[in-house]
Amino acid sequence: MTCGALGIVVGVANSLTNNDAVASVAYFAATALLALALVVSAISNKPDNRIWPMLLLIAGSSIAGQIFDARFADQSSQQAIAEAFFLLLQILLAIGLTYISARRLGNDPLSGVVDGVIVGLGAWFLIWVGLLKPIIDTTNQTILVNALQGATLAASAVVFFTLATLFFGDSLRTPAVWLVAGAITFTLTGDVLFAAIDAGRIDISSNHALSAYVASLFFAAAAFLHPSIRSLTSKSIERQQRPLLGRLIVTTSALTLPVVVLAVSDPIDASDRTVRAVSIAVLTIAVTARVVQAVVSNARIQRQLIASAQTDALTGLPSRSLMLTHVNNSLLGAYDEGRQPSVLFIDVDRFKNINDSLGHQAGDDVLVAVAQRLRNALPSHCVVGRISGDEFVVLDGETRSPSEAMLIADAILDSFHEPLSLRQGDVFVSASIGVATYQPTVSGNADDLLRHADTAMYRAKDAGRNCVAVFDESMLERVTQRLAVETALYRALERRELRLVHQPIVDIEDGEVVGFEALMRWQRDDGSMISPAEFIPIAEETGTIVPIGAWALLEALTHLRTWITEGICRSDATMSVNVSPRQLHDPQFVSVVAEALRRSRVAPDQLWLEVTESVMIAEPEQALNALNRLCDIGVRVAIDDFGTGYSSLSLLQKFPIQRLKIDRSFVNGVADDLSARSLVRTIIAMGDSLGLDMVAEGVESVRQLQTLAELRCAKAQGYLISHPVPPDSMGSTVAALDQFGSWSRLRGPRNNS
Repeated sequence: MTCGALGIVVGVANSLTNNDAVASVAYFAATALLALALVVSAISNKPDNRIWPMLLLIAGSSIAGQIFDARFADQSSQQAIAEAFFLLLQILLAIGLTYISARRLGNDPLSGVVDGVIVGLGAWFLIWVGLLKPIIDTTNQTILVNALQGATLAASAVVFFTLATLFFGDSLRTPAVWLVAGAITFTLTGDVLFAAIDAGRIDISSNHALSAYVASLFFAAAAFLHPSIRSLTSKSIERQQRPLLGRLIVTTSALTLPVVVLAVSDPIDASDRTVRAVSIAVLTIAVTARVVQAVVSNARIQRQLIASAQTDALTGLPSRSLMLTHVNNSLLGAYDEGRQPSVLFIDVDRFKNINDSLGHQAGDDVLVAVAQRLRNALPSHCVVGRISGDEFVVLDGETRSPSEAMLIADAILDSFHEPLSLRQGDVFVSASIGVATYQPTVSGNADDLLRHADTAMYRAKDAGRNCVAVFDESMLERVTQRLAVETALYRALERRELRLVHQPIVDIEDGEVVGFEALMRWQRDDGSMISPAEFIPIAEETGTIVPIGAWALLEALTHLRTWITEGICRSDATMSVNVSPRQLHDPQFVSVVAEALRRSRVAPDQLWLEVTESVMIAEPEQALNALNRLCDIGVRVAIDDFGTGYSSLSLLQKFPIQRLKIDRSFVNGVADDLSARSLVRTIIAMGDSLGLDMVAEGVESVRQLQTLAELRCAKAQGYLISHPVPPDSMGSTVAALDQFGSWSRLRGPRNNS
């Protein structure tokens, strides 16, 4: 780039001095620089070997033309030789540029070539009117010289065409491309200036025209010195955005300037009139062809965009928008014809596990295989679409009852009994299917039908997957209710609709209250109560459990500190708080726990975090890391509802667990059911052997409590002891429980046998 700028400076200096000796030195220096650049480039940059012969011929033609130019040797024979070399130079430039342009046109070569033709024809018309016709009409040069000059100028129009085509290509413009284009542009400028001088259009010194050649040589040297010269003749990376504005300006100028010239000037003679007419006719044909090509290309692109928008790129199936169109079309006239078009919403079960374990490429292969499996399993009149992710939709517009739709659903389930053959090996998959049939009073349009099938599919998921669920109106009511709960839950915390109640945990041996479990309640502004079993799963799914859980943790610990300060409970009493998997997998959860302990001034070992066994199954490494960090700060961990999940001794050994809470389902039968009692005895014995604290949940009768005492269970909680109570009622509750006589009568004598 610096070398090119230096060429402009030298050219300007040469024009300002306007001295023949200076001009000769400048031209010689530029030629020597180009020769040196070629040697350096051949050693270091190693450009395409095919351009060297062409380049040497171009350089030789230029130098020979300057030597034999009659301006330096005033003989007409030498001038003819010079013009012959200049003509050869233009032909070689056109050939070289054609080769380079052909390698860099990209995916849309036709439009670039046609636009180049328009530019070349426009340049030819201006050259003919402004330069070539006056040169032909001059009588101060021989016919041969005039003919050679005319042919050279005509070849210059071809060079304009190839240069424009190079710039209209889709490939990225490297510095070498810009520098080569600059060199050719200055060469054409010199040719035009010399031709204008010969035609009598301008009266300037030939040194000014020579300055353009000097700048051209400098630019050529800069192009070969730049490393990007290696890729000059290579297929380059395509540009993301084409310079449409610049391209439009150039082509429009090439079209309008000849029209303007044609309007303001009259033909000189018949030959001029003929050339003008033919040139404008050819230019008109080129422009018409370009317009037709643009219209056809735009129509093709529009069709491709529509197809891309309506077709899934991976499977080739219709997308959601096209499926909605198909469903809408199937509903037209369905009622009058007695048809009940059916939509089956299909979701691949546990598809995320396939992506996580085998990789996303395997996941894509599964989706393609599922799409093919669906095509093979369904009647030809059914339409299959993929609307998102691992969700597929099947439309059968010919069904006349829900039972026919169920037959199709069963056929789909049967088709997945065989494994899918992938590059990674055989994979078994199952699917959950929701079915919705057209009912004008319920599913009045395509959106409703698709949404109802989606709702039924989630019911199939809840039912255990790999099954079919048929939509009914009760599902819609439940979905609407769930959405209302989900929406209200986002504001429940800031509206202070959430509150905590606490259930005491007692030592079975002496009946003393040793701890509490915090339980969440939600009472809405209208006074209605929302069950935790209803809103906790929604909070878990939506992620609102994270801020709600952080609030509950601080609130529970604050209550414990208040009770200890007021003497309601012993100073080492503990607080148990349930923790969801979503909280445990939150990177900030450990910091949240530490902050709650600090603000409430409760010792870490007085906090029990209760987790379910499922936490240790889903993403066990992340859960283990979080639990270990919590134990490092002194917090203790309990397994809630032990025995109802994935109970495993290996989990108890791997995870930092200090307490087991025996689920109420075992405690319910411990007094009367020998098998339940044996199971509880085994759990207690296992916990004792591992040094774990044992708490029985859901104690509701004296006999259950007595049996737990006989089995040497350490602690208990349940309605027999106390219902969950608000924080301000805990004082009276604990006082009642601490009455030794009343408690001992409930517990009865302990059997030490």
